Amino acid sequence: MKIYLIRHSITQGNKRRAYIGATDETLCEEGMELLKNRNYPQIEKLVASPMKRCIQTAKCIYPNKDVHTIDNLRECDFGAFEGMTYEQLKENADYQEWIAKDGKIPFPKGEDQMEFRKRCIQGFDEAVAYFHENNVSCGAMVVHGGTIMAILEAYARPEEDFYYWKVENGEGYEVDVDEEEWFKETELREGHYVRVITSI
Repeated sequence: MKIYLIRHSITQGNKRRAYIGATDETLCEEGMELLKNRNYPQIEKLVASPMKRCIQTAKCIYPNKDVHTIDNLRECDFGAFEGMTYEQLKENADYQEWIAKDGKIPFPKGEDQMEFRKRCIQGFDEAVAYFHENNVSCGAMVVHGGTIMAILEAYARPEEDFYYWKVENGEGYEVDVDEEEWFKETELREGHYVRVITSI
């Protein structure tokens, strides 16, 4: 099974380089233009995060495909950091602690980063099951940068850390899932992996 993991296009928050997670932004004009100037591979089925920026991106790229949303693919809720930029946060003690702990502690009033990553992995599992049930050999997932990073940190081989998989707006990765191996043991994922073919 071939799956294209695609990050949504540009929003106003992305332009400001702000932490935008739970804020349900739409694409800005630059985001719409970016998609018009890119070519994406043909697919059979389409999955997306339910957030507006992902739905809008998915419909722009694949206007003739129905969008199947999976709630677990949502971006992280950045809590007190939501909508803020590095410049606004750099003197904040909570932010400095978060940086010092490699971003692995919960966001103040927000989501636990490690729980977010587990949620994204569950969302990917749901997407693979959806594609498998529909006999899809080539599908796409339009999601968030953090979602892609969490999925590939967990499943890509050779293993790389979370931040290695950072991806720009409108870009992503082509991956192969070995369905025979994937569905051998539904309760245990340690032996399963996705092979990253190339970036798109």
